[in-house]
Amino acid sequence: NYGGRAELVDAFNAIFDRFRKKAVNGNGALANFRVDEETIAENLYTAGLPDPDLLIRTSGELRISNFLLWQIAYAEIYVTETLWPDFRRVELYAALADYQKRERRYGGLAAERPEVPALQPE
Repeated sequence: NYGGRAELVDAFNAIFDRFRKKAVNGNGALANFRVDEETIAENLYTAGLPDPDLLIRTSGELRISNFLLWQIAYAEIYVTETLWPDFRRVELYAALADYQKRERRYGGLAAERPEVPALQPE
């Protein structure tokens, strides 16, 4: 049974196991022990796959339900009231059309736009 939290625990345990084995061999691996985003990503169930660009959430739920917690950090989320068993091509096209209109910022701020002077009544 998949769970995003369990996936992260498994990834960290795999990382720690690798460093423990190196430490047992006496090469001082723990002295230089560092974990970065790449190390974590390499140990997830989805290692080698790109992160999703779009997460479609059905049934109108505004939560991610412990799903791909690490991988969807910068994904765009589309919520539809349609239930999963009723989700069809037309709903997929609606999600993709909405996605095409979005400005991808990957956690950053909106692109700076020149200020437009407010209209003044004459």
